[in-house]
Parts: sequence; C-alpha cells; structure tokens
Amino acid sequence: MPEICRFFGIVIYIYYREHQPAHFHAVYGEFEALISIDSIAIISGTLPPRALGLVVEWANIYKEELKKDWIKAMALEKLDKIEPLK
Repeated sequence: MPEICRFFGIVIYIYYREHQPAHFHAVYGEFEALISIDSIAIISGTLPPRALGLVVEWANIYKEELKKDWIKAMALEKLDKIEPLK
C-alpha cells in the first residue's frame, strides 16, 4: 500500500486500482477512515475528532496533489509524496 504522507501519527495511503469515488485512506493507530478527495468527507470508517480535523486541514491544502496521485494510482504509476501538515 503506497504511503504518500505521514504527519502527527497519521499515515495517508492511496491504493492502486481502487474503487470509485476517488479517495484516500487515513490511518491513526487502530483507527482508519476512507476520505473522499472531492468532498473531503468520510466515506467509511472513523478517526478521532482531533485526527480527523488534521486530515481535513491537510487534504484541503493538498487537494490537487491528491487528485493527481489518484489518477496515477489508477494508471498503476508511481505516486508522488505529498508534504506533511506542519
């Protein structure tokens, strides 16, 4: 599973050949959520409120980069790392 970013204990992944809608996986400890790239909303799963807030903030900043990585993942191309939230 390709890791594209890591910050504050949160790891972000985009898997190859995933189902629509375009999304990424955010993992924080034993929690995991699938987050829509377009709406930056949880599709499934759960994250603690603070972790979710950080993920939403990060995803809003890097939405275009997430879209580009999604397209690359669907084409089985190498994904770009995305800057962490600081």
